[in-house]
Amino acid sequence: MTQQLPNSPNDWVIEHRYRAVRQVLDGVSKSQVAQECGASRQSVHSWVIRYEALGVAGLADRSRRPLTSPNELSPAVVAMVCELRRTYPRWGAQRIAHELALRGVDAPPSRSSVYRILVRHGLVAAQQQNHKRKYRRWQRDAPMQLWQIDIMGGVFLVDGRECKVVTGIDDHSRFVVMATVVADPGARAVCAAFTATMAIYGVPSEVLTDNGKQFTGRFTKPYPAEVLFERICRENGITTRLTKPRSPTTTGKIERFHKTLRRELLDSAGPFASIEVAQEAIDAWVHGYNHSRPHQSLGMATPATMFRPAPIEVVPPVPVDTEPLTPDVVVPPRPRRHLPPATEHALIEVVHAVEWEAVLTPRARLLLPGDQQFKFTAALARREVTVWASDRSIHIVLDGTVIRTRPSRLSEHDLRDLLRRGARIAGPEPARGAATIDILTTSAVIEVARTVSRDGCIGLGGDKVLLESTLVGQRVTLRFEGALMHVVANGRLVKTMPAPLPPDQRATLRGARPTSEPLPPPAPPNRAMRRVAANGTITIAGQRLRVGRSYQGRTVAVAIDDTVFRVFIDGTEICTHARRTDTDITIFKAYPRRHGT
Repeated sequence: MTQQLPNSPNDWVIEHRYRAVRQVLDGVSKSQVAQECGASRQSVHSWVIRYEALGVAGLADRSRRPLTSPNELSPAVVAMVCELRRTYPRWGAQRIAHELALRGVDAPPSRSSVYRILVRHGLVAAQQQNHKRKYRRWQRDAPMQLWQIDIMGGVFLVDGRECKVVTGIDDHSRFVVMATVVADPGARAVCAAFTATMAIYGVPSEVLTDNGKQFTGRFTKPYPAEVLFERICRENGITTRLTKPRSPTTTGKIERFHKTLRRELLDSAGPFASIEVAQEAIDAWVHGYNHSRPHQSLGMATPATMFRPAPIEVVPPVPVDTEPLTPDVVVPPRPRRHLPPATEHALIEVVHAVEWEAVLTPRARLLLPGDQQFKFTAALARREVTVWASDRSIHIVLDGTVIRTRPSRLSEHDLRDLLRRGARIAGPEPARGAATIDILTTSAVIEVARTVSRDGCIGLGGDKVLLESTLVGQRVTLRFEGALMHVVANGRLVKTMPAPLPPDQRATLRGARPTSEPLPPPAPPNRAMRRVAANGTITIAGQRLRVGRSYQGRTVAVAIDDTVFRVFIDGTEICTHARRTDTDITIFKAYPRRHGT
């Protein structure tokens, strides 16, 4: 009777061996059968024995696992590996292997053995390593040779504010030398944290930062300048190094520290009661990071064992709390260009400033060398003005009063060329007089331009006037018309409110000018409502914005600008994100979540 072949993925293997066994049982020699089926005579002989003992099931493939494994890990070690992973979900195979050695395990397993245990018990997902990019890794030979310094956000307070953290890490030892919480990450706050850190650990040989305006003034307009941070480094003999633009991998050590701090503390800590409470929590976590936490790049040693401070006297430029405030930017003398000698004696001398008369166009425009254009109200069309220009500033004077001042784009070569074309050597720089222009007093509509401060206010006649927080940093036009004041931004009417100044005081405002142009149309909706997801993010215009897990489930307002998104809760701005998409926004309301049916 023919036996039923089992139904399994290896049916073809069993059937192949079964046919070979049947030929041997029918009288064909084992050598001939082995030659026909492409196997050895010993394999055919073993198939026959297994078939006679177990039938067709004996022809299936058997496990090749050895009967004994002297090097197999004990069940106690496997259980300890699984327990450590469940207790500390962020620990990887290398950290667990290190912890087993610290706990006195005899012959602790290797990292690969721990990884296989975790995969076998479903505690990690098996992944195939695929390194698409290869980075050139580097590290200084000794501590205090290089500090990496940066600024990170994500420290939220209960009142809705987001604070920043000024961080610094030693390149050789990975020792965190600085983690200072600041409410405003300006140049003075960053420099105060930096000098306080050097007073504790000493002065490093070099510092590496990105191109933020707190660290460098090489992108300052119209000319590069030395900022306060660079001045501190220069006076203490510190070499400053900057990353290439858009190259965060250069400061990879401090960026990786930011990721660890965010995941292990900030994401789960929630909003802090105050800056002091946040500083205490971060200081405690950093102490454990430096003294207790083994670092894989250091061979599982702690950063404190590799760090050696070198305290010396720090030279602070100006005590922040006791001395009067000095400008954050110190402008060095601009190098003069060497020009070929001219024929006239007046052109051989250094030209500091020139002036000349010009007539505004019928559209009240004035074009200067360097493609610099000035626009005025239509009431000043065809009026003659005096232009005072230097390589720093340009003043437009009408009837003895300065009506417009702008930074200059002119070089010394441009000033010499203007002299050749009829300009004259200018006297002292003009200042705005106290006299009021006649056309302002007779005009029914007056407008001025102001920049909205970070608290949403503008200055008018020595007083602050609150506008809107969504206009922070924007240049707006204030149009006084009767008892009303219209706020115009980007050519759109964004707000109308009672005029804060009487008509007799409007003509004395700085930059006041008459206008006869019609009021622009109102601006379209510039806000959208979103609900914060469980992971602390919102999505607008196809771009995901990180708000913070502490705002999970709350509805936020997003102010939509051309270049940024500003997120508000109850009228308070909590964060700002650069806009990276041009997708049109069609949903402006936040709808409640739909639960699955």
